[in-house]
Amino acid sequence: MQALNILVLGGSGFIGQRLCAHLSDQPHRLVIPTRRRRHARDVWMLPTIDVREADIHDDGTLRALVERADVVVNLVGVLHSDSGSPYGEAFRKAHVTLPQRVATLCRELGDKRLIHISALGADEQRGGLPSEYLRSKADGERMVREHGPDNATIMRPSVVFGPGDSLLTLFARLQGIFPVIPLARARAQFQPVFVGDVAHAITQAIFKPVTHGRTYELAGPDIYTLRELVALAGEESGHPRPIIALPDSLGRFQARVMEWLPGPPLMTVDNFESMGKPNIATGPMAEELEMAGTSIQSIAP
Repeated sequence: MQALNILVLGGSGFIGQRLCAHLSDQPHRLVIPTRRRRHARDVWMLPTIDVREADIHDDGTLRALVERADVVVNLVGVLHSDSGSPYGEAFRKAHVTLPQRVATLCRELGDKRLIHISALGADEQRGGLPSEYLRSKADGERMVREHGPDNATIMRPSVVFGPGDSLLTLFARLQGIFPVIPLARARAQFQPVFVGDVAHAITQAIFKPVTHGRTYELAGPDIYTLRELVALAGEESGHPRPIIALPDSLGRFQARVMEWLPGPPLMTVDNFESMGKPNIATGPMAEELEMAGTSIQSIAP
């Protein structure tokens, strides 16, 4: 196997850490840029990992990083932003401007292999996009197609679960604190995908030419409502709580109140709007990605 230089943007995040661990037993050199080196402390000791303090939003820094890479994996994403039209500045910077710059550099510097991670539901062909998050993700995909190399692969994962996630782990912690869970969008549909399956799919895409120029949905084997996921998290953590489904008017108000609270918000109005669109795949997973289809029941305990 040829050893590759793989640049992982967002490599210190939840999916990035799992991808780095997945690739670290192979002879490839992974470069993980981060503004603060401590943010990538979970991958410091992995073999072949080079963690660098760098601002990827600086043009010269990003160019130097891409120039030395054979493969670029863009995992950068944010869940919250100030509001704007058609989306807020944080969404624009992370989901649109950065993908455009990365895609342009990959094309200019010799058609570098590019794997861009988007989000399930960011498909303008499936009807209106109800949230700023999804609209920005869709525009990011468009930037990759218009400005990137022909070999670019786009992946749209559903909500991702696994140890330390922001899905089941969050719901479990909340039920350990509160006696009752008032829940907005209780009937929202999700098809959660295991973080290990996402890392495996990205790895397959890096090395399989058949994936060049294609867009893939990444989802798990089962569809759940949000209420079912919250109940599962409570049961498996030993803190099952009564769940009160809120009507949309109260759910939107709850999200707005959470936006005003200090610290990172648990939910925003834009998150609420995103959940108005079913987060489920349009068909089975592509065979060439060799995803195991890991179920929540096999991991959650």
